[in-house]
Amino acid sequence: MSDFGADTPAQRLEIADDKDVVRVRQAVRVAAVAAKLPLVDQTKLVTAASELARNTLIHGGGGYATVAGVHNGRRAGVRADFVDEGPGIADLGLAFTDGYTTGSGLGLGLSGSRRLVDEFEIDTKPGGGTRVSVTKWAR
Repeated sequence: MSDFGADTPAQRLEIADDKDVVRVRQAVRVAAVAAKLPLVDQTKLVTAASELARNTLIHGGGGYATVAGVHNGRRAGVRADFVDEGPGIADLGLAFTDGYTTGSGLGLGLSGSRRLVDEFEIDTKPGGGTRVSVTKWAR
């Protein structure tokens, strides 16, 4: 696996099947350990990344993730981006409602992921795909 230090170049991981979701989860865990995130925060970040990678696959038709160690001058962290060229999200407000799902899941993917990380950004447009960026900082 890659060595993730602060401000490392992003590792790009394709997301085309379930095995790729596992690879993304593993890469995020390696980066979280390298950033010295506490175990609880490692678990939160890996859980969010797993949900977002699965969304990229299921709702976006596949895409890619990038994972990188980052530093803001005071502390280290991990940033993960999830990008697809799928149908986009027509109603973000509805998509962030706990329990809302367009599939067979629990409807906690986006809203749950947002609660698990320190920074959460989403850019989506109907017909234009979706990009979700999450960051978790060491305490």
